[in-house]
Amino acid sequence: MEAKATLRFCRVAPRKARIVADMIRGRNVEEAISLLEFTPKRSAQIVRKVLHSAIANAEDTSEVDVDRLFVKTVTVDQGPTLKRYRPRAQGRAFRINKKTSHIILVVAER
Repeated sequence: MEAKATLRFCRVAPRKARIVADMIRGRNVEEAISLLEFTPKRSAQIVRKVLHSAIANAEDTSEVDVDRLFVKTVTVDQGPTLKRYRPRAQGRAFRINKKTSHIILVVAER
């Protein structure tokens, strides 16, 4: 049995979130949670919340043993970019791109 959780339009760059996603892919749920709790990256806490949501979805939809769950897939795709402008010297303006990402996490039972 599989369960899925999705977070869209998250204000973290996909490149930074993929580093954390690669750490937990294929691991047991308990191991992944403890790994994310002690990872000093901002995206680790975001991915941890999505993982808890996927576990809750698995418990809610069917009778699943939580101890046997593992992270089957984690995908981090790029969302729309927020474009902002910063004033610079001599009347110029530089563009700042604030990137967003979509995080899709699937847990399955071994």
